[in-house]
This record gives sequence, structure tokens and C-alpha cells, in this order.
Amino acid sequence: MNKIDLSTYTPIADVQNHIIFATNGNVVLCYEGDLPEIHSLSEKDFEDTHSVWFQALKSLPVGTVVHKQDVYLKTLYTSEQLPNNSFLEKATHDHFKGREHIEHRCYLFFILPKNKALNNAKYINPFRKVSKGIAGELDDNIKSFSNAVSDSISFINNSRKMAFLPLVAEEILELTSSYFNGFNEGFDTDILLDKKSVTIGENHFDALAINSELCFGESVQSSKTNEKFTSDDFVFHQGFIDGLGLTLDENHIINQILYLDDKQKWRKLLDKKIEELNKSSNFGSQNKVVLGKIQHILDQINADDSSRIIRGHLNILYWTKTTKELDKITSKIKTEFKELDILPYYPRGEARKNYFLNSYCCFSSNFSNSDLYVTDLKHALCLFINNTNYKSDATGIIFNDREHNIPVLKDVWDERKKRIKARNFAIFAPTGEGKSFLANNILRQYFESGVRLVLIDLGGSYTKFAKLYPEQYTVLRYESGKNLGINPFYISHQNDLTPERLEDLSVFLFELFASDLKITKAQSVSIKKILRHYYDGTLENHSLENFYHFIEKHQKDLLSTLNIHSDYFNITSFLHVMSEYVGNGLYSFLFEINEDQTYKIEDKRLIVFELDEVKDNKEILSVMLKLIKSAIQRTIWKNRAEKGIILFDEFAKQLKFDNVLESVEFYYQAIRKQNGAIGIILQSINQLPNNSTSASILENTQVIYSLNNEKGYAELVKRLNLSSHDLNQLKSIKNNLSGPRKYTEMFIKIGKESNIFRLEVPKEVYAAYLTDGQENEAIMTLYEQHRDMKKAIIEFTSKSK
Repeated sequence: MNKIDLSTYTPIADVQNHIIFATNGNVVLCYEGDLPEIHSLSEKDFEDTHSVWFQALKSLPVGTVVHKQDVYLKTLYTSEQLPNNSFLEKATHDHFKGREHIEHRCYLFFILPKNKALNNAKYINPFRKVSKGIAGELDDNIKSFSNAVSDSISFINNSRKMAFLPLVAEEILELTSSYFNGFNEGFDTDILLDKKSVTIGENHFDALAINSELCFGESVQSSKTNEKFTSDDFVFHQGFIDGLGLTLDENHIINQILYLDDKQKWRKLLDKKIEELNKSSNFGSQNKVVLGKIQHILDQINADDSSRIIRGHLNILYWTKTTKELDKITSKIKTEFKELDILPYYPRGEARKNYFLNSYCCFSSNFSNSDLYVTDLKHALCLFINNTNYKSDATGIIFNDREHNIPVLKDVWDERKKRIKARNFAIFAPTGEGKSFLANNILRQYFESGVRLVLIDLGGSYTKFAKLYPEQYTVLRYESGKNLGINPFYISHQNDLTPERLEDLSVFLFELFASDLKITKAQSVSIKKILRHYYDGTLENHSLENFYHFIEKHQKDLLSTLNIHSDYFNITSFLHVMSEYVGNGLYSFLFEINEDQTYKIEDKRLIVFELDEVKDNKEILSVMLKLIKSAIQRTIWKNRAEKGIILFDEFAKQLKFDNVLESVEFYYQAIRKQNGAIGIILQSINQLPNNSTSASILENTQVIYSLNNEKGYAELVKRLNLSSHDLNQLKSIKNNLSGPRKYTEMFIKIGKESNIFRLEVPKEVYAAYLTDGQENEAIMTLYEQHRDMKKAIIEFTSKSK
């Protein structure tokens, strides 16, 4: 048969749910796999996954054929999943659209063959129909087989490392059509089979296979060293044949077919084979090699009760538009095999045609003994591919994968808390590694997706990105000797004085006048009574100074009027400490207002507090953080349904002071009640003091970003309890800041999941995130001219092409 027209020779008689009734009498149960992300698995993960496969498959009925098929297709990135509304979103959408990458689909087929003996002739016409008709319904035999397969699938899925879901009829028919149409798109075509090649439409196909025990070298294992990422001081692992998977970067299919045979039958056959080879081992070294290998297999069977003898077949089908390119891929695959100490078989003519046709799931029971190697199931499972592309969440922040820099959406907010219970995040990176750039990237995308941002910044890193949204942002900058315009005592109406408001004000006051003391319940009740009395007796111009004078004026009879014991509130002490913040006090300028300016931030979605000038003054910084906190509570946190993020940039400079750490811990406590998250940016985790407050902050931080750190990651691993594979991932970080596709790499851990991601951005986004240097100055000069950041960036990027 040199030409196949699938409409005439259909392999499928019927499909019910995920079960194919094939025209040759086979029954096939079809599943699609969801595998872990490439680079995310450690050496132990590979071992565990291998063990899961073994446990899942070893007890399947004798005569079952298991066919794992991994399809790798070159495809163009569509950008459909990316938002495309704002200036920077459009730039990102267009930058990645049309980028070539490899898409991987993993299928798993369980075949109940018509010929249970699986003793096929060398070549069979796969399209030959069964004379006695086809079982179109689930008889007892099929039901029993289906139950055994369901148990296997449940075991795999319960491992939580992989998930296999039943394919639906439409997907089965689509896969069949694509396979026999040679993955040509836009037209249907015939299969042309001749001695030189298999040609389907524009695609020329070829194959390489492992079809005998003699193909294997000394050993196989569940994983091997990944040379690309391994260095002198750490070993990065990959699956044993991962080099033939995604990283091959070509159109290809890996078919791994297992015939689960009867152990006793094989024990007898191998005994007989050894006997024959013993007689002829003197006639050549090849016979001695074969004898040694068979003896080894037999010893394994006899020594290990859990062993399961199988016959197996692995082939790689690959295709391209030109035969010249085909030769290049052949050589590429052979090189990979050589590194694994495997010598593949190169089928020609009839054999190649046979391999192509029998690698379709309905026909994979058709291989003859001459196409199969004999080994233990554990050995064969080392050849399974157990990872796939980076996986995008339905929504999230855009990062890039490590293979083609394709956008990957990662849901670091996790609305339903599937991966994380606290969405607070931390960014660790030394100076110059791009932490502000990364923070800009995360925050900008959050902002454009509707999250409200409050940035407490000591370095001026966000004003440029903020200027892209002129109506939506405000920058409150501290200047020496001036106030921020925040009056915690301001109320616009008596109804504002809720119990929560009084609670917040009392906390604010205690932080000011007794920050080093533990406040008792009695003291807290006392100050709230005084505050309420103050608001009842003072109808306007509420402020700290006004409150101070109110207490000063009524100090003789205030406590007795309110039935407060003098032990619970020391008026003399209060007036003495607070005098620093009123009148001629040293820090009175911080509160010198009657008019509250926080209304300016009520309707803003991006609020930047720039405290650069205050970073070295413990007292002022501490008061500033308290004032900011009161403003946030009164405006941003009023609506609990609204998502919000508070970011502390250059956090280490703020942490030099104990009371600041306590103040920040308060945010972590309070944010739990809100629909919000807190982010901190540090050069090193050592900048967080090793105390209970810091431990509490780290415990509530479940999204970790780390950029490259030449000093190493020992403390990060220790304080965050990272795994050895997390450390290997961190050590494998490499940036590429030259060439057409510049990117930085970063480690991201979301709950228990971790991987290395890249950050590649279009030139417009790059310009928006710059925080210093000549390029930044050039953009800011253009902004001063146009007073329009978008115009400035467009002009800058068009000049720098």
C-alpha cells in the first residue's frame, strides 16, 4: 500500500466517551496528561515520578499495551491570552505575537488488543478489518479492563505530580485526523509511502527507534545531569531522555510503547535463549554481549519479586518541509542518543512505513518481536518524559519561560488560595541586578488589572511609570521641615467617628507617646473615652495640636469626669511626650495642619509616598509611617472588596530602626482583614533582623522573587527553608543583557511551586521602567518638553532604534 486515503481506510469504528473501538478489533482508552513544568523537578522528584509510574502500571492485566505519546509541534505564539488595552499592554502583546516556540501535548493510551498473545508477524496491514465484527459496547471483558485502567489513572493522579484526564470524542478524532494528515494545517491530504520517505502533504517524515536490547548501553536511570545549567558547585537534573523532548526544538513525536507480558512465559523463554547462546557463545563476541544482557535481565527477574517483564518499543517520528532539513534533525537526534549511550535503529522503506502507521494508538499492538526490546518495566519507565512546557494560569502577571521567552502568566494573587494562604511577596536582589525593574513590572501589571497601589519609596523608583497614568496617581513627597498633609484627627462628619476609627486613633496615639511600652486594655479604653469626649466637645478644627490643648485645658477634672483612674492614664506624662509634636516642639511641623489632605488620595489608584529625605531620621520616619498608615486606613482600606498592595521599597533603610519593623508588622496583621498584599524589597535577606517580628513577616510572605546574587543564596535558603532543588535553581540563574533578546532570569516560588522565569520586555516597557542613567535622563527631558510620558517614551524609542 503506497497511498492511504483516511476517508476510505478509517481506523475507528466507534468512539464512546474516551474509548475507541478500532476497526481492527482493539479497544483503546485515551487520556491526556498534565505534566510538571520543565526545570521544576529535582533528582528526587524524577525518582518519585518513576516510582509512581511503576506502581500504576505493574498490576495491569497481562496482554495490556500501554502507549505514551508525546507530540511536539512548532507553533507561533498568538498573544491571545495577553491583555491588550493600555499603551504598555499593547507593546507587550505586539512584541511577542508570532514568536516561534514548541507546544507539547502528552497522551496516554491503554490498549486491550484483539490478539492478546501479542505475537505479530513482521508486517501487518493495520487497516485490515476484523471479520467477526467489532465490539461496539462495553462487554464484561472491556469493563474489567476499563476498571483496571481507572485504578492506574487514579494512582497517578493521586500522586499530585501529574494528572491524566480522559480525552473526549472530538479530541480523539481531531488527533487521529492531525496524525494521518501529517500535521499539515489548512488542507487535507493523502499519505504517500515509498522506499525513500513517508510524505504527507508538505511534510517529509523520518524515524529513529530503540527496538532491541542491543540498542542500550551500560545503564539507564530516572534522571541525568543537565549540562546546560550544571556548574562546578551544583548539579541540575533533567529526565533521562529530556534532551529528545522540548529542548530538541523540532517537530517530532516520541512514542513509548509497552507490552505487559506474562512474567513466567518470559522466564522460560529467557532460560531457553541463554541455553542456546551458551552453546554458541564461542562463535563471536556479539553473542557474548547478548548472553550477558539476557543473563542480567533473568537475574533481575529472579531477584526481584516486584519486577514486571515487558517488551518495549520507543521511536521518534520527526518531520520537516525539506529532506535536507530532515537529515539535520536525524543527526541532532543521533547525537542526543549517543550522549545517553544508546545506539538507535534507523528504519528504511517498509520498516519506516510500518513504524509510522503502528505509532497511531489503535495500531500500536501490531509490532513484532523484531521491533521490540525485552526488559524490566522499571528499566523501560526511565525512558518516559515527565515534564512539559511552562504553564500559564488563566490570569496573572506576565513573565517568560526559559525555553523561548514566551509569555507565561503566573497568578501570584491566587484569589481562591489554591497555592498560597498569604499573597504577600518579597523581592531579593543586590544593587544593580534589576529589583526596581522587576518591581515596576509586577506593580504596573497589578495596577492595570485594577489593583490599588500604595508605594512607600525611599529611592524615587516609580514616578516615571506613575506618570503614564496622569489622572490616577499622586506622589506625596516629604520635604525637610514640611508635613505630608495628613491629619489623622480630621473627620468630615460626626458619623465618621465609628468604633473602628476610634480604635485606629487610639493605636496611633499610643504609638506616638508610648511606643516602647506594652499597652493594657485599661489604658486603651481610657484613651478611647477621652477621644470620644474630645469629639463631643469640639465640633471643628480637629487635629493633634487641638486635641493636645483640649487635654491640657481640662487636665484637672478630665479623668474624674470620665471615671478614669489615674493609674490608667497619666496626663502629665502624655502632655510631656506629646509636646514634641505641637507648638514649638521639635517635630511639630509634622502635624502643623488643620486641613486634611488625604482626600487627595481617596480617588487615586496609585499613591507614591516618597520619603527619600527622611531615611536617616528614625523619629521622623517612624511618625511618617504612622501617618501614612492612618491615611491608608481611612481611605484605601474603607472598601474591603477592592484589591490593594502596599510596597516598601528600599526596605532595609527603614529597618535600621526597631519601631519601624514593629510598625510594618502591623501592616502584615491588618492586611489579613483586607483584600490585599504587602511587598518588601531587600538587597539581602540578612537585612531583616533575625528576630520573632521578622520571622512573622517571612512566615506571612508566600511569594518569593530572587534575582541573581553573586554572593550566593545560603541565608535565603536557610531563612526561607528552601529545598536543595530551589538552591540549584537559584544557582542556575543566568542573565543575557546583550543580543536581540535581552532578558534577566529570576527565581519565583509561589507557595511550594518554584521555577526560574525570564523577564524580556519590549523597548517601550523597558523605557518606562528605567530608574537611572543617561537613558532615563533623556526620557525625563522629553517628558518635561511634552508633559506626556507616553509621548516621551514613543519619541525616545523611535530615536533609539
